[in-house]
Amino acid sequence: MQTLLRALKSRTASVLTVGLLTLAPTALVATDAHADVSGNICQSALPQQADDTLNEIANGGPFPYSQDGVVFQNREGVLPAQSYGYYHEYTVITPGAPTRGARRIITGEGDQEDYYTSDHYATFYLIDFTC
Repeated sequence: MQTLLRALKSRTASVLTVGLLTLAPTALVATDAHADVSGNICQSALPQQADDTLNEIANGGPFPYSQDGVVFQNREGVLPAQSYGYYHEYTVITPGAPTRGARRIITGEGDQEDYYTSDHYATFYLIDFTC
């Protein structure tokens, strides 16, 4: 819901008038179902770069970007609610991308859980290390 509200606030709604009919953009209403992890993903299904990132995390670095390891604030509200500092984010390198790209690993405190997102926090998958 927070993501939807932020998106709506950041865009100027355009209105189209055709004759006597005025059309305005419609917004999708987010439900509680959107505020949840999209499911599990097998570690074996992740791109090789995600495995590289997981290894860097396990070894304590070095990390390719200064932003790696910073607190992930869960502003989107998709991950389970936790106190500030519980989650940290790490870049999953995207070959050929001129920037950090959209792929990340989000870790929970104390190796409790690891999440993968390939679309810059729109969807998250809990990484399953058993398959």
